[in-house]
Amino acid sequence: MAATVPARAQVLSVYRQFIKNANQFTNYNFREYFLRRTRNTFKQNKTVEDPARLAALFGEARAELKVLKRQSVISQMYTFDKTVVEPLNKRSHG
Repeated sequence: MAATVPARAQVLSVYRQFIKNANQFTNYNFREYFLRRTRNTFKQNKTVEDPARLAALFGEARAELKVLKRQSVISQMYTFDKTVVEPLNKRSHG
């Protein structure tokens, strides 16, 4: 069975979903970790051209996205105190 190479739009859509779900974590450390991990992973695999490898990476990303979605929902069920590096409100100072 031949692996289907994902279109650029599909990859960008999965990337955006990763960023969106990572931003939903209420805990600053988890949120920043998943944002950093997402950016680094996609940047690292940016130059992959092998169709089979691309298809495999895309499949792995979709599976990991499902896990990230579940965990972000669970994270929203719990509240954490703000850390020193987090602003107390979402509005910018000014």
